[in-house]
Parts: sequence; C-alpha cells; structure tokens
Amino acid sequence: MHSDQEAEDFVANADLSEYDLSGFKPMHFELEPKSASLNMRLPAALLDAIKARAKARGIPYTRYVRMLLESDVVRRRHS
Repeated sequence: MHSDQEAEDFVANADLSEYDLSGFKPMHFELEPKSASLNMRLPAALLDAIKARAKARGIPYTRYVRMLLESDVVRRRHS
C-alpha cells in the first residue's frame, strides 16, 4: 500500500475475522527526523525509573522520554 488512506480503506472493507490480532500492540512510528538535542541532568533514581518503564514497554529510554514530552505538548495544545 502506498498511502495511509489505502491502508485505512483496506481495513475498513476487509474481513479480518480469520486473523488472530490479539497479540497486536499499539505502535508509535517516528518518521520526523531528529534535528535537535536535549541534554539534562536528572536524579539517578528518576533515570532508573524511566529506564525501567521504557524497558517494560520494550523501547529505548530516550524514545520513552520523547514520547512523554510529545504527549504533554499535544495534550496542552488541545486544552
């Protein structure tokens, strides 16, 4: 498929009942290139907790922190 619309049309019109989709998990795709960086100091306990949460989700901790920042910014835009 060449576009999101093609994929959405396929899913909307397809009979997916023959497939076991119970193991699927939501996925966040990072398509935008990273052109800036952030360097910050944190208490070791906070960094350890962040790393543990990221590991539980199966993602790198830097991506987890970026997701937290993105979700806060998006939430504030809509409030």
